[in-house]
Amino acid sequence: MTTTHIPLSLLDLAPITEGNSLAEAITNSVRLAQTAEGAGYKRFWMAEHHNMVDIASAATAVLLSHIGAKTEKIRIGSGGIMLPNHAPLVVAEQFGTLETLYPGRVDLGLGRAPGTDYETLRALRRESRSKGLDFPEMLDELQYYLSEPRPGQRITAVPGAGLNIPLWLLGSSTFSAQLAAEKGLPLVFASHFAPDAMLAAIDTYRAGFRPSETLDKPYVMVCVNVVAAETQEEADHLATTELQKFLNLGRGVEKKLPKPAKDMDALWHPAEAQRVLTQLRESVWGKPEVVRGGLRDLVRRTGADEIMVNSWIHDAEARIRSHQIIADCWYS
Repeated sequence: MTTTHIPLSLLDLAPITEGNSLAEAITNSVRLAQTAEGAGYKRFWMAEHHNMVDIASAATAVLLSHIGAKTEKIRIGSGGIMLPNHAPLVVAEQFGTLETLYPGRVDLGLGRAPGTDYETLRALRRESRSKGLDFPEMLDELQYYLSEPRPGQRITAVPGAGLNIPLWLLGSSTFSAQLAAEKGLPLVFASHFAPDAMLAAIDTYRAGFRPSETLDKPYVMVCVNVVAAETQEEADHLATTELQKFLNLGRGVEKKLPKPAKDMDALWHPAEAQRVLTQLRESVWGKPEVVRGGLRDLVRRTGADEIMVNSWIHDAEARIRSHQIIADCWYS
C-alpha cells in the first residue's frame, strides 16, 4: 500500500514543558515548523487554548505570523480558532492580515468549543452566549466578511474581504461534521482526544456533503497523536508524557508538560489507566515501521484524505526528531 499521495500535516500547541519557559516553547515551535517544512509536511497549524499553563498558543494569529516569517512555503493555519470567543469581523481581519503577509499559505480552521474553562470564557467574552449553539450564525457572518464586498456594504474586513482564505471546520462530535457537510467545507476530526465519535462523524459528513464553490467533494483530515523514535522502547518511554498529560487533565491538575515517567503504574490507578488508554486508543507510538503501519491503518478505517499529527513530547529535540521520523517513514 502506498501512502505518498496522502499528505501529512502538523498540529502544534507550543507546549510549555517542565523545566522550560514560555519563550523557549515558542522558540521550539519555530524550530519544529522549520523542520516540518523541510520534511515535506503540508501544513503547520496551531490551536487556541486559554488559561492553560502548558500551552503557549493562546494568541494564535500572532504566533502564526511569527511562524510565517520564519518559514518559506509551508501552509500556516489554525487548528483552530475558537470562533465563539471572537467577533467574526476581528477573525476576518486577523487572518486577512496573515494572508496579505503570506499569500497563498494561510488556512483558517474553526472550532465551536471555548478552548478553556467557564470563568476564562467569561473573561474572554464578558458574557455567556449560547455554548456554541450560535456557531452556524457566526460562521455565516465570518464568510460574509471574507467574501467579495457587495455594493452598499457598510462594514468590510480590511484586510480580509475577497482574499479567498480556505475555511475548515474542526470537530470532535457529529455537530461540526454535519455543519461542514451542509456548508461544503473540509472537515478535520479530533481523533487525538475524541476517538469515540470519529467514524460516526466522518460518515455523517460524507453522507450529507453538499458541493460548494470551494469544494466539490468531501475532504477529511484526521488528527492523531504520534510519537516516533528509532526504537519501540524509546517511543513508549517518550509517550508517557502524553499519558501523564491526559491523566492530569482527568484529575483537573494544572502543570507544565511533564518529563517521561519510568513507571506509569506508580502514577495512576487502574481505573485511570483504563480511562486514559481508552481516550488515547488512536495514538500511534513506536519505531518507524510501527508508526507507518498505524497511520496506514487509520487511513484504511477512515478513508482520510490527509493526516495531521500532534505530539506531546517533553524534550524539544526528541519532538523534532519524532516528526522527522514520521515524515521519513510515511513518504518512503
